[in-house]
Amino acid sequence: MLFRKINLKVYSTLVLMFSFMTIAGSQVISDTLPVKIMFYNVENFFDTRDDTLTDDEEFLPEGLMRWNQTRYRRKINSVYKTITAAGGWEPPHIIAFCEIENRKVLEDLVYGTGLSNYNYGIIHEDSPDFRGIDVCMVFRKDLVKILEYRSMIPEGINKKDFHSRSVLYVRCAMHDDTLNLLINHWPSRRGGVLAGEPLRNEIALMVRNTIDSLCISKRGITKTVILGDFNCEPDDQVIQLVVNSNESKKCSHVNLAEKYKVYPAGTYRYMGVWEMLDQVIVSDGLINCSRGIFVNIDSFRIFNPGFLLKNDSKYPGQTTFSTFSGYRYQGGFSDHLPVLLYMGLR
Repeated sequence: MLFRKINLKVYSTLVLMFSFMTIAGSQVISDTLPVKIMFYNVENFFDTRDDTLTDDEEFLPEGLMRWNQTRYRRKINSVYKTITAAGGWEPPHIIAFCEIENRKVLEDLVYGTGLSNYNYGIIHEDSPDFRGIDVCMVFRKDLVKILEYRSMIPEGINKKDFHSRSVLYVRCAMHDDTLNLLINHWPSRRGGVLAGEPLRNEIALMVRNTIDSLCISKRGITKTVILGDFNCEPDDQVIQLVVNSNESKKCSHVNLAEKYKVYPAGTYRYMGVWEMLDQVIVSDGLINCSRGIFVNIDSFRIFNPGFLLKNDSKYPGQTTFSTFSGYRYQGGFSDHLPVLLYMGLR
């Protein structure tokens, strides 16, 4: 019996590695580059404890979702497997998340799984979101040194009146270079396309002003990555507020997700249509630089191996294998696919 269990474990590991190699065949060369950054909307990654300051009642053992320790541990293992497979032979050096409830969830993930072998550090601050879900980041301490970080909300909004996710700004050093990260999870469009639009505009302007300020202070030579779940498509006007600068061409940015045309060109499927909600935007200083960390236009990938997908029961084709389908537990991974950015070094 013990031998059979060991064989099953080995078999699962081999299947996971084979899935990565098969789906990401075009990524083999990129996989040797010095820095890999991952963003993952992990779909309602709650623990099982009641937080009296947030609306997390649905995700409690007695709540609507019947969120118990068994389901929580399975979720931890699912996210761990996704990260391991996406990293290939080595897990990503930086992983940004959204829909994480709290720091404990991150600790259970990076210290309670095989990720503990890679000495990840944690950056997390509670956001003002009603449900208590946050944006956050983990990083390989052997490669990445954190210089500063802060959570940001638009200046014109009182913190008591802001009930969405804050933007996490992180400045870090790696490979004798400096990188700025802005991690986002913008308000949802539930209730229609215009739902949350004013707040999305406010957040987009805040992000744009932040990267313009960085650009001015560094005389246009900045290396910045803006990534996250923007809850809108790359060609949306509010995204263009971030991409297009009023300062100078040196402060321009490129949305790498907009140029990604490999099917499915999307990270979230709604009513049979793939949408590119999870995106990576990079500064011109990362693309046109003569030394240090750099990216190419084709450095962006959607990680979509077969185990993250399932046949869509309503529409032709496949959709994400999510943890829940409505209120029905199906034990999948997430309703979003993760995205990857490969960075080189000159």
